[in-house]
Amino acid sequence: MTRTTAPPLPHPGRTAAASAPDRLPMAYVLPLHAADDHGLDELTGYLRELRRWVDVVVVDGSPPDLFARHADAWRGLVRHVPPDPALRGRNGTVLGVLTGVALARHEHVVIADDDIRYDLPALRAVHGLLDRVDLVRPQNHFATLPWHAWWDTGRTLLARVFGGDWPGTLAVRRATFLAMGGYDPDVLFANLELHRTVRAYGGSTATPAWLYVRRLPPTTGHFLGQRVRQAYHETARPVWLVAALAVLPATAVALAARRPGLLLRAGLVTVAVAELGRRRAGGARVFPAHATLAAPVWVLERGVCAWLAVGRRLRGGVPYADSRLRVAAHSTRTLRRRLARRHPDELSLWVETCEGGGPC
Repeated sequence: MTRTTAPPLPHPGRTAAASAPDRLPMAYVLPLHAADDHGLDELTGYLRELRRWVDVVVVDGSPPDLFARHADAWRGLVRHVPPDPALRGRNGTVLGVLTGVALARHEHVVIADDDIRYDLPALRAVHGLLDRVDLVRPQNHFATLPWHAWWDTGRTLLARVFGGDWPGTLAVRRATFLAMGGYDPDVLFANLELHRTVRAYGGSTATPAWLYVRRLPPTTGHFLGQRVRQAYHETARPVWLVAALAVLPATAVALAARRPGLLLRAGLVTVAVAELGRRRAGGARVFPAHATLAAPVWVLERGVCAWLAVGRRLRGGVPYADSRLRVAAHSTRTLRRRLARRHPDELSLWVETCEGGGPC
């Protein structure tokens, strides 16, 4: 088992000042499921820059025609592979991660969605942290702020006060990942599931509030389509779910009592809390001051979507691809029981294995 208590983390200034060579002994795994080739040129430019610093593996679960276009664009640039057909599970992103980490040539592995944009100082920081812990959870900020990115930044600022936001990227030690058997590909909130699995295995984690990684804003349509699905994540965090479900009843009571001042005060408190999140660990450098005003708007939205998410739960879960995902993420207690039942150092619970224990 790996250690459970993380030692002191390095200061960002010391990390950035390190004189390590540009090429890092790290792997970068990008699980991809593209519906079209929008943004292909920009992504290709990012991969071209990224490969100067780390070994890049793109695990591409896109339809065959898009896979072929990607293969043409990235030939000789990165390792471009389909998900391992031996893997089974309904969350395609997790299947991509399981495939990519297994293929990685280095112990330190960054896992990132296709809208994440690392720079070299951030990669160096992650590399240094993985010498000390088993999983690193950086903090995202949007590269630009269209209205819907501004809206979602309100959520980010509040989350930074209560333990840290959940970004579109994590970094892990490959040995720990394989020894614990990867993580469940039948959950919706995959990053939380991976984090909890590492902790259940006995691994150490870090959420450096100062480690900022850019994220491209989604399209407006994608943002709107994700509102209930993101609220469904809270079914894996009961305290957060109860808080979200309380928003609409509390608002209705205040309006029925003709005390709108209560709502105004609640909004001001929410803005103040968001400002604490914005200022934490130098966040004012990447989060504009006006983003705190989005926090009350996001809270009201989450209050509505939480009830819709509960409705989805009662109907069997959230539609995902051609199926439904009922479980957002398992509890750490459940994962400990699951890990206790498996053989030590079993490569993966989620790969069909051939004789000898290796992937088929």
